[in-house]
This record gives sequence, structure tokens and C-alpha cells, in this order.
Amino acid sequence: MRDLQLRALTVADAASVLSLYREVASAPNCGLARAPDEMSAQYVEAFLARASSHGVAIGAFADNQLVGEIHAARIGPRQFSHVLTELTVAVRPGMQGRGVGATLFSALFRAAARLRPPIARIELIARSGNAAAIQLYERLGFSAEGRFVGRVRLRDGHIEDDIPMARSL
Repeated sequence: MRDLQLRALTVADAASVLSLYREVASAPNCGLARAPDEMSAQYVEAFLARASSHGVAIGAFADNQLVGEIHAARIGPRQFSHVLTELTVAVRPGMQGRGVGATLFSALFRAAARLRPPIARIELIARSGNAAAIQLYERLGFSAEGRFVGRVRLRDGHIEDDIPMARSL
């Protein structure tokens, strides 16, 4: 998307990221696992700190406003040092469908390619009812690797599956 500025995010960006996440989580059928009241400054600071030091955290800005965020991190033991996981992407509802998510993923892939030790795999989990997200992930080279049946209980009580997906670099 044109006129979009990207930059690495740090814990100093936590307030803006929290605001974005709460707005996204308030939208109907959002793909985020947490409801707005389950998000706190500490939650956001923790994932930004981890991604900043052990992975990638990138924000997309339009007119100096955070409109999207993506992050992923290594999970710990050296045997997994080639994997970025716990990937989350959030795009402000009014900006969805305009290429912000794809732009964030492209930036994530470029940043991951520069990490050492090298990253060979990026993982995410998508809710089965989030067809638009799954289509985007497949278009970006992710493949479904299974299914966690009945794992997600939505706010309305409906139960869906989680779909683990991965992309090799």
C-alpha cells in the first residue's frame, strides 16, 4: 500500500499498540483471540519486548497513526531457534482490505531473513471461521498443518477450530 510508513516497534509503542488491538478486538468477527477487556498494557509490553529482542515487531503508520502491527518471536530452546512463532497481525478495521496486512507480512519476511541464527520457518494459528485471513495467509505462502478441533469458544458461545499454519523461508 502506498503512503504507508513501516518501522520497528518497541515497548515505547505499547500505548499505541494497545489502542489498536482494543479497536480491532471490538470489531465483529475479529481474528484476535483476546477481547478488549483481556488486553492490558502489561500484555502488550510483554509481547513487544519479546518480539523486539527475540524476533520481529513492525508497525504500519498512515498520517502518523498506527494502522497495523505484526509481531512474531522465537520460542526459546536452541532447537527451535530457526522458528518464529506466536505471530499476530492486527489491522485497524477501516484499513482492512487495503493491503496493509500483506505489506506488514512482506516486511516481516524481510526482517526475518536478516535475523541470526537464520529463520527457516514462520508459524501462526488462524481461527477456522476467519476465511479472509486464511486466504491471505495461503496467498502469502502459508500452508495449513493440521487442525485443533473445537479449540476456540467465541463470545457468542459458538465453537470453532484453530488451524496451525506455517511458511518456510
